[in-house]
Amino acid sequence: MKKTCKSLLVLAVLALTLASCCGKSAAALKNPLSLWNDDAASKAALMNYVKTVTDEKSPDFIPVKDRIATFDMDGTFVAELYPSYFEYNMLEYRVLDDPSYKDIAPADVKETAQNIRDFVRNGTKLPDHFDMKHAYAAAKAYAGMTLAEFDAYVKEYGRKAANGFTGMTYGEGFYKPMLEVFDYLKANGFTCYVVSGSDRFICRALTDAIGIEPNRVIGMDVILKSSKQGDAEGVNYTMAKGEDILRTDQLIIKNLKTNKVKQIAQEIGKVPVLSFGNSGGDSAMHNYALSNTKYKSAAFMLIADDDADDHANREKALGLGEQWKAAGYTVISMRDDWKTIYGDEVKKTDFTF
Repeated sequence: MKKTCKSLLVLAVLALTLASCCGKSAAALKNPLSLWNDDAASKAALMNYVKTVTDEKSPDFIPVKDRIATFDMDGTFVAELYPSYFEYNMLEYRVLDDPSYKDIAPADVKETAQNIRDFVRNGTKLPDHFDMKHAYAAAKAYAGMTLAEFDAYVKEYGRKAANGFTGMTYGEGFYKPMLEVFDYLKANGFTCYVVSGSDRFICRALTDAIGIEPNRVIGMDVILKSSKQGDAEGVNYTMAKGEDILRTDQLIIKNLKTNKVKQIAQEIGKVPVLSFGNSGGDSAMHNYALSNTKYKSAAFMLIADDDADDHANREKALGLGEQWKAAGYTVISMRDDWKTIYGDEVKKTDFTF
């Protein structure tokens, strides 16, 4: 009798737990994009798309295994206006302010960091092809770090107060409405990948906070090597137990434009059906998704047009919006489509230098 009562009690607890979990899931799905304005055309476009491709009776139904969504990071779901990209801000700090490195930084790396400082403080134009100049400098600036050391360095920098805002650190600079998109797509059977121009291991460190698995992150890459490998090629060296993996100063790829498509093809092995970005560096990735010959696809571009809550150039953003519409992308207006960007507790302030 006692065993029966105990078993019934266990079953009752399990039933309550399942009911609670299911209730939370149902509630989340009932209003999945709560931080988006109800009349936002981009919200309707995304929800209609998801509803169509997840309906088994629809001619546009996509099996779960092929529901692949790709997201740029900076300016798409992570801030890039405080006052520049996270990885630019961090390199500037590393080279010009970090007492453990600033006195030993190579001259060309110092020049690159100074370019960033002049850009954010004085509005000086960055040199042509600066994305590549930065990539080479960043490879050198963090060379010799183990992956664990670099991850810790990124997260430590991320704990600094975000310039131009109160109530937010660099590591907390996520667009909250876009975090809802991740949850919404996951709840509907999509697999989401981050495909960024920023360093892969910076992206991993930042997105760890929002539960994105590291094997779902693609970005700029440098060559890695074992801590005792020396100058030997990896194919000729057998790593021993207890060795670490180190970053080197040799760049493999800057993951922008068509390089994003190449990396998606190599690492994911499937053509995405959904793509999210915010700049011309994402257009190739969008076009790849829209060229999907097997399934219905869609591409979304964010425009930073909210100059009240963010450090945006509204006129430039609106011009880009027209450009993205003409290219066949759905435009997401950060001012008109969202109820908040970073949360009501975060306030825009003047930059401090």
